[in-house]
Amino acid sequence: MAKKITRRNFLKSTVVGGVAAGMGFGSYQITYGQAKKPAGPIKIGGQGAISGAHADYGWQMMAGATLAIEEINAKGGILKRKLELKFMDEELKPATAVKNVRYLATEWGADFLFGVDSSGSAMAIGPVLPEVNRLHFFCHAATHRLTEELVAGKGIKQIFRMVVPVYQDALVAWILKDMPEVKRIAGINCDYEYGYVAWNLFKESIKRFRPDVEFVAAAWAPFWTMDFSSHISAVMAEKPDAIFATPWAGEGVMLLRQSLMFGVFDKIHLWWQAMGGSVDLLEGISREIEGDKFKGKLWGTARYIHNYPVSPENKAFVDAFRKRWGKFPNYSAESSYSSIYAIKTGAEKAKSLETDKVATALEGMELKTPAGPRLIRKEDHQAVYTVPAGRAMKSPDYTIPILGDLRVIPAKDYYRHPPFTPVAATK
Repeated sequence: MAKKITRRNFLKSTVVGGVAAGMGFGSYQITYGQAKKPAGPIKIGGQGAISGAHADYGWQMMAGATLAIEEINAKGGILKRKLELKFMDEELKPATAVKNVRYLATEWGADFLFGVDSSGSAMAIGPVLPEVNRLHFFCHAATHRLTEELVAGKGIKQIFRMVVPVYQDALVAWILKDMPEVKRIAGINCDYEYGYVAWNLFKESIKRFRPDVEFVAAAWAPFWTMDFSSHISAVMAEKPDAIFATPWAGEGVMLLRQSLMFGVFDKIHLWWQAMGGSVDLLEGISREIEGDKFKGKLWGTARYIHNYPVSPENKAFVDAFRKRWGKFPNYSAESSYSSIYAIKTGAEKAKSLETDKVATALEGMELKTPAGPRLIRKEDHQAVYTVPAGRAMKSPDYTIPILGDLRVIPAKDYYRHPPFTPVAATK
């Protein structure tokens, strides 16, 4: 069995000097009696949260990208050139993210960019990309405005998004349409754009199927909230039948544990944890799931889950990731892995690394990825693929909890489509 590599050791080697995934090679030609130097490596610059409470997301991005680069380099690279990775800490700060983009593109000389966890960082980076003229493959930042406003609206062609944005967080509407006993719904949401938009999109979606439902309460939790007692008490005072929640990562774990302490799952029919299928959250509440503390009422999704789809591509990816890193991949790992392969496919189709040529090559292309077929829409450079909703449960086939009892809703049903109408980004 391969030696497990810890996140701390990986960060130490990566942040200091980047992951050097191989030097370049190429053919020699005689010019004026001198041998032409072989082309150097294709440089790929990334960034994400690799410090603080959400550091696992950045680590997963690095791990997924590194795995793809190692696989590609082992087969000769792209256009006969090896790949090199440098990954930086976004710190979840827009100013830092913009600074990183400028450094990676102009000083380090990145040919392509990827990553970013924060929606605020993504929106700050977008307008800078035409200036540095590099394609950026966004792997997490969930704001719909990145592709709807900056690509479809303002024509920033350097932006590509490889993950489904907030569209997916409303998938619970398709579950609740068949649960007539749920009539009163409350929300416990992030007190920033992600929470506002996810809640408003959900309300729009459920009203299509269930005009009879009533939204009885909404509590708002600022970033870094760890004590949710007041939020839980406020919404439960209105006696909801279901709760829609958007806190993610460690905050999501704390919210769910505290809800158990308040006896919430004895009083509701369903709890929707928008990113409840992410590996870190499932690991954080694994004992509670194994003990059936949520009584089968905890549902969620993620932008990719490791047990779906059941396909050769996904099995190969999960097996390789576990062998290389000793843990399961989350959606940040898969989207980063698929971003590197998108770069490979686009560059090889274009027979070039030029930004405009690779962008044109990728528009309208369908890629085979671990998450399933991804169609990159020409209008907004949004990758369209299907991810299901499911119930949190323990499976004998996996060492960690999974989402099971999957409800697979085709992406075309829950994605927004151009031309886009604004979504309220307010409470």
